[in-house]
Amino acid sequence: MRRVRRVSLRADARLNRDRIVAAARAELASARTPSMVDVARAAGVGQGTLYRHFPTWQDLLLEVHLSDMDELAAAAPRLLEEHPPLEALRRWLQQLAEYGRLKRSLSDAMHHLIRDRSAAEGQFPNLGPFDLLIDACKADGSIRQDVTGYDLMLLVGFLWRLDLTDTRDERSSRLLDVVLDGLKAPDESNRCSPMPSSP
Repeated sequence: MRRVRRVSLRADARLNRDRIVAAARAELASARTPSMVDVARAAGVGQGTLYRHFPTWQDLLLEVHLSDMDELAAAAPRLLEEHPPLEALRRWLQQLAEYGRLKRSLSDAMHHLIRDRSAAEGQFPNLGPFDLLIDACKADGSIRQDVTGYDLMLLVGFLWRLDLTDTRDERSSRLLDVVLDGLKAPDESNRCSPMPSSP
């Protein structure tokens, strides 16, 4: 995802910022609702340092969101180098599911705020990884030719709506399997022969 503004920081300041973002991500994965104090403690920095980088909780959440999008974008080409296209797509969607699990702990209001802040700062959904993986799968014939990256993004929207229950991961995995099965190219050998015409 393209960032409109990227502040140049000293190495120590960049390290603190990265530690804060990592700590916030880990806190979001916990069962409880985190606070700025929790994040500062987990990151091993003072609250003054935290607030210099992120004046509000919303600023911090937006940075976690953008950082996750950067990681997802970088993961797609790497997975294609390591696995066949369809397996790369599956693994990338599993990583996307984990991202969705973390963000599901946020309130609806916070989701809308992050979306609105992202749009205001010129940050839009990055279809690049979706298109890259879909195009690779279409090129080797593993999925149907009429699917687009945008189609896939719409199909996996459920990842942001699954409740955080004990069966959440199992349900997410099962639904991803359903999506991938639906994307697969028809097997010509399994198609039914056309009915003979009546004499």
